[in-house]
Amino acid sequence: MRVRPTVTLSGLAVLVAVVVLGSGAPPATHAVLAATASPGSAATPTPRPAPTTTPGPPATLAPDTGGSTAYTPHSLGRRPIPAANRPPDPESLNGYVWPVPNGRLTQFYGPSTLGTAFVDGQRFHDGIDLASWCGGPVRAAHDGVVLAVGREYDQWIGWRGDLSAYTRRLTEKHRWSALPIVIVIDDRNGYRSVYVHFLRTGVQAGDVVRAGQVIGAEGATGYATGCHLHYTIFSPLERAAIGVEPTYADRLLLPHSMTARIDPLRVLPPLEEGGIRLLP
Repeated sequence: MRVRPTVTLSGLAVLVAVVVLGSGAPPATHAVLAATASPGSAATPTPRPAPTTTPGPPATLAPDTGGSTAYTPHSLGRRPIPAANRPPDPESLNGYVWPVPNGRLTQFYGPSTLGTAFVDGQRFHDGIDLASWCGGPVRAAHDGVVLAVGREYDQWIGWRGDLSAYTRRLTEKHRWSALPIVIVIDDRNGYRSVYVHFLRTGVQAGDVVRAGQVIGAEGATGYATGCHLHYTIFSPLERAAIGVEPTYADRLLLPHSMTARIDPLRVLPPLEEGGIRLLP
């Protein structure tokens, strides 16, 4: 039985930094938001080298069975989704391990003043933050296939809406380097794991990974207060959505919603099994 600790953290929280790109903008946290657009629906920026990524062996990207190509924002509408195409109950998931074992849990999933999404009128943090040390190993939390590695990951993380204006702005303002280095993995169980803030990575799109396999090194890329891993999980089949703070979305030319996330503590082993400590 998993028991979520009732701990409140404030100033010690580290940020999700999927994107504060404007000059002088405060750090921000992307949180829950709805149905993943088809990978082809977002404008793809001009390819560029990714010097921070450690090349892996050549691999062919396996077909994406997570549901994102079957259920675009346009095809979802209001019609019911067949039961077989709904996300599995998180309580039924198994095979997960701690991506930073023997680390510190520095920020919980839930209401947070650092979030840029809103749930029930409150800012929200869409995952958990784990820290060990800068350059420490980050492991795959579940068996799966790598979908994206680097700073061009947005088409895989559940935005609802057109990303072309957002990616065009990044290219025109030369702001791609402001984004964190991210790995997105299809966990092959109806969910995707998103790992944020790498110093460097050791896998590439198409690689098959196993739970516990080292996939990169803990870092602070993007907007972060220190080295840590932001870890979140969601299903592309999830219909629930949440909004993004309007002025924030408008400033960055982002869609106003994404696919809802779940609390990673619902699928990870108990804290003590991973040797996880709480701050302070």
